Amino acid sequence: MYKFKKFSDVLSSKKFILTASFIGLFLISVGLSLLVFYLISPKSVGKVINKVAQKSKFNLSLPKTEECPINGQKYTKPEADVWNSRRPIIQMIENHVDARPESGLSRADVVYEAVAEGGITRFAAVFYCAAVAEDVKTAPLRSARVYFINLAAGYGKSPLYLHQGEANNICNTCPGGVKPRSEIDPTVNALTLFDKLGWQGGTMGNRLDGGYNIGFPMVARNQYRLGGTPAAWEHSVVADLDLIWQEADKRGLGFKDKNGTPWTQGFKKWPFQDGKTAASASATDIKFNFWESMPGYDVEWKYNSTSNSYKRFNGGKEHIDWEFDKPQLTATNVAVMFVKETGPLDTEHHMFYQVIGTGKAIVFQNGEAIQGTWSKASALDREVFYDTNGKEIKMVRGTTWVEVLPIGNPVTY
Repeated sequence: MYKFKKFSDVLSSKKFILTASFIGLFLISVGLSLLVFYLISPKSVGKVINKVAQKSKFNLSLPKTEECPINGQKYTKPEADVWNSRRPIIQMIENHVDARPESGLSRADVVYEAVAEGGITRFAAVFYCAAVAEDVKTAPLRSARVYFINLAAGYGKSPLYLHQGEANNICNTCPGGVKPRSEIDPTVNALTLFDKLGWQGGTMGNRLDGGYNIGFPMVARNQYRLGGTPAAWEHSVVADLDLIWQEADKRGLGFKDKNGTPWTQGFKKWPFQDGKTAASASATDIKFNFWESMPGYDVEWKYNSTSNSYKRFNGGKEHIDWEFDKPQLTATNVAVMFVKETGPLDTEHHMFYQVIGTGKAIVFQNGEAIQGTWSKASALDREVFYDTNGKEIKMVRGTTWVEVLPIGNPVTY
């Protein structure tokens, strides 16, 4: 066999030149193909790139032995090692019909839904365990309301509260820089509640405001998130959860704070149980609305006995996550809290929902409905669900949705 004496001989060989030429032509053709494909369908190229970026960071075939403290779901030890270095993110995500489908909701451990204003619902999504294995982008980021803050406060003294502004009384053109009471009722002033809870803004606080104290690349506007037609400006803010957690770590807000106190101190874990499909499921098609005048926000949860979970429909359509091959949103528990609704309270049409106290509740799980009550003693207490005998309801391990409905709204199933 002929052997080259020098490396230069290799470079000048006919075989090498032919091989290099073939590789070069191949790479050029791939590049040109992607360019043409992008010009024809930029959305499809984005799908390919996103799919590559969303591959799991861990070997998910390992035994699932570790319990998520948020919802009881079991995960691998490497995943638990990650979340045990962090604290939860509670993010405000909007649900306007023009902003659907949202990004990232399928990776939330718990999701709260309530009306923001005008019968349009909004979500407070709790990200902790299910968001570990992949790079998770969430959208659209929107503003805070006091009742969502009160629910978020049940996840430790200083959770990472991610939002884009809030209901407040600041006005640069008003006398004294403050809006009149008629424009915003003090009851719904989120800044007052932030101060009461001790949640700080600025560059070191746990209150992460995309319009104030965090920016690119942690949050970025992408009006083309859903395709070639640009979304409205207010529907376009995307958050990168991994970068948010990195920022929190810089601020001394990891699993423990600067004083060495873990976020779990004082946190109320729900009791958990393994799921078991009922022999004869009696709650298989759950339906309700928030406001009768806004059918685009009507909710339906359909039970799937094979997976022992509920599939979500919103406004009569399958409710999907725009990311991760577009799965339909599901829950293993759907808990309905009936609360007092007040409003609109001012000219900005703010609502108020009383999520601190007690009230009636229905918990759907395993294909059945459990009538009972909910209780939340203070903002810093997590809501707890009881059956009619006063015994705390065990949540089936997995994603839980908490639906905050006005007292008197019918729920059929």
